[in-house]
Amino acid sequence: MRIGGAEVQGIVRHFEEIDDTRSEVNRRHLLVDVIVISILGVIAGADGPLAIALWAKMQEPWLREHLALPNGTPSRHTIARVLQSLKPTAFQQCFAAWLASLHESSSDVETEQEEKPLRQIALDGKCLRRSHAHGRGLGAMYLVSAWATEQGIALGQLAVEEKSNEITAIPQLLDQLDLADAVVTIDAAGCQRNIADEIVAGDGDYVLALKGNQETLHRDVTELFATLLQNDFGDTPVSRHEEHEQSHGRVEDRYYYQIAVPTDFPQRDKWTGLRTFGLAIRRSVSNGKETLDHRYYISSLSRHGRRFANCVRGHWSIENKLHWVLDMTFREDESRVRERRLADNLGWLRRLSLTLLKQHPGKQSIAMKRRMSGWNVNFLMQVLTGKAT
Repeated sequence: MRIGGAEVQGIVRHFEEIDDTRSEVNRRHLLVDVIVISILGVIAGADGPLAIALWAKMQEPWLREHLALPNGTPSRHTIARVLQSLKPTAFQQCFAAWLASLHESSSDVETEQEEKPLRQIALDGKCLRRSHAHGRGLGAMYLVSAWATEQGIALGQLAVEEKSNEITAIPQLLDQLDLADAVVTIDAAGCQRNIADEIVAGDGDYVLALKGNQETLHRDVTELFATLLQNDFGDTPVSRHEEHEQSHGRVEDRYYYQIAVPTDFPQRDKWTGLRTFGLAIRRSVSNGKETLDHRYYISSLSRHGRRFANCVRGHWSIENKLHWVLDMTFREDESRVRERRLADNLGWLRRLSLTLLKQHPGKQSIAMKRRMSGWNVNFLMQVLTGKAT
């Protein structure tokens, strides 16, 4: 198969080896053609098989310059069947290899004097609210995502049927990730001993939010900080960090405290790698009304106030820079796809598209970049490479 265009060829190279599980009877379209069209279509604004097929039909002359297309562009039904047949794990691994190749070719060589930024991986689940099918006994599906906070890159995803299933999904997702020298942050649902075990076993560190699901530990840590705060920590060594912001009539102050786990703390030895407890206090004043929020954390990191604050703030980015954008720009919450594997793979296409749009150096918003990708194939190629011309 002869394919032109370095950008499209790069995608093809990483997806040519993926298993094609379709029957050979009446197989009219190459698997890699359908995958490439799906990737490009979602970046360019398509939100499902029908929109992808319509986009491909309108761009058929251009696509023929780069893809084989032995029988023209695929129909919506073909696209849906292909995306439903692909194993999500294999699909994501191909994307990971492709993204890695893009970064290898575009990254500058680092000098020994440069300080490497903290590599933080945030894990969190998101509900696809309209993916339910009550007639088939299916509730809304949840997608648990892994997000590299500093780079704005989607690293992996796992679909689960219930929010409570996140606890079993997180270890499976961690198995797919390179955790070496990374800090993994998870909300309270992931504050589990087996999850801490797996992160440390993968040569990573953790910062886990602590709430009532770990009742005894949460109570003991809350009481410990309450006692220490009364005396401004007294003789207890503490790392501190403060942040203050004021905008649009709202004042927000954030105070971070991190202490080493006391040697006589009752549950110290039950958590692999446990070294520190953290407290984040957020005080907000808006329209004369004050709110105060206390959040507690356990961590395998040593004391470092600014680093702890960065981990807490960085974890919020999975909500603000991933989930919120998926809903507002990609309209993910409005997706009515009920077939689980199809919904899973479409969800990953959206996350992959968002990753590529974020890597593009243009100053436009994500929504505008997506529109521009649909308007102009040259801009679409820029998004694929992360380079503006």
